[in-house]
Amino acid sequence: MAEVTIEVIKNGPYIIKGTVELKDADGNSYPVEKRMALCRCGASTTKPFCDGTHSKIGFQAAEKAVPESAEN
Repeated sequence: MAEVTIEVIKNGPYIIKGTVELKDADGNSYPVEKRMALCRCGASTTKPFCDGTHSKIGFQAAEKAVPESAEN
């Protein structure tokens, strides 16, 4: 199986590296890419992909996982 990594960019998108299949809420697939940037700020006009809007709106995000917030 191919390796897939997800990197959190400070106050920016999630960078997914590796071949993955991305589906929307209706089950429709996006074209498979080896690298993609997924929006975290919610303001992108190309959701679910990042378009750089986070830098224009001053998006600030948690940089580390918060163990207490994990779903059980």
